[in-house]
Amino acid sequence: MIKRLILASRSPRRRELLNMFSIGCLEIIPADIKEEYFPTLPVGEAAAQIALSKAVSVAEKVGNRDIILAADTLVSLDNHILGKPVDASDAARMLNMLSQRTHMVCTGIALIHNGRQLCRYETTFVTFKQLTEAEICAYIASGEPVDKAGAYGAQGLASLFIRRIEGDFFNVVGLPLCLLGSMLSEMGFSLF
Repeated sequence: MIKRLILASRSPRRRELLNMFSIGCLEIIPADIKEEYFPTLPVGEAAAQIALSKAVSVAEKVGNRDIILAADTLVSLDNHILGKPVDASDAARMLNMLSQRTHMVCTGIALIHNGRQLCRYETTFVTFKQLTEAEICAYIASGEPVDKAGAYGAQGLASLFIRRIEGDFFNVVGLPLCLLGSMLSEMGFSLF
């Protein structure tokens, strides 16, 4: 059992996923960094680099005696990164781009504990059905796309749009649990 884990994220989805496990104390300390990716890096490596920057930022504030976990999710279509939408029209633009296409979701994970750093990423492919304008408008009106990379959440209403997922579903939600478990094990911890 992990006695104390610091999550360097404001994501309620990541917090909910971690609450499924036996963690004595889960503390949320969001990183105060500008989430800029490096366009010269492949998408997965860019997500991992952002996650590491978040973890380092929090470690500088609180030290690294506890386990610090940071993650960052990027959605990519044709090597074009779709971030969080800035407004409703941006969300509509992204959803129209994703309609009847397969895109890539990469989540980078970084762990810091006692000066040791681990950084990896997971890639999942998601295929959307063809979306109608009415579906896109209704989805945007729900408010769900606001804080999500690619303007959708696979665990919510947008599940109605997804025809196929190849890879880790939890990666698409924002925290690939299998990869996280392996990384924690590598550091000598378990989520059981």
